[in-house]
Amino acid sequence: MARVKGVESVATRHLSTQPAEQHHRRRFLDAALAVLTDRGVAGLTVRGVAERAGASTITVYTRFGGRVGLLDALYERAFDLLREDLQAVPPETDDGIADLLEVAQAYRRFAMASPARYGLMFERSVHDYDPDPALRAGVVATTFVEFVTKINRVSPPGVSARDCAYLLWTSMHGLVSVELTIRSQSHIEDWFLDPTAEAHGRMYRHGVLAMITGLGLRN
Repeated sequence: MARVKGVESVATRHLSTQPAEQHHRRRFLDAALAVLTDRGVAGLTVRGVAERAGASTITVYTRFGGRVGLLDALYERAFDLLREDLQAVPPETDDGIADLLEVAQAYRRFAMASPARYGLMFERSVHDYDPDPALRAGVVATTFVEFVTKINRVSPPGVSARDCAYLLWTSMHGLVSVELTIRSQSHIEDWFLDPTAEAHGRMYRHGVLAMITGLGLRN
């Protein structure tokens, strides 16, 4: 994770940053993500992660300092993955609005790929876990800069790109959260849209474009 002024990365607080140590750390975090995806929050225990990684619980405690340290590192890793997905969108074009929409679509794909991971990041799904404040500040500064950068290109003079980024993200988050909830439940008749990924995708795109228009963003 990139260093941010005034923010100390959890990775540097909890363990060595030597390459070999980082490799072992990644192995445990990959195991934790797999447990979270396959078994949900209920399975996200030190024992469950240790078993998935083929290691002992004492090894997890040694590397992460306990369950909170493991959750902090997993939280950070999840945002690293989101940032990587946002940065992997096609190169910028002359159409700044289309480029911004690409980032918005990448955000939705990330959420749909693992609802449990998305819940850990944004929904307080682990009820007794409160991410470290410095960590939260760090992931916001390094991840959501992708939105601010794209919005800077299409913001009218005198308009705060940071404010627009926040408003656009909250709209995206709301649409994604509702979609995840609705798709996890039995379908009801006369709902606003069909219970398909395609229908939700069209509605998401429509909502994002409506917010972009409402904010006055333009090429």
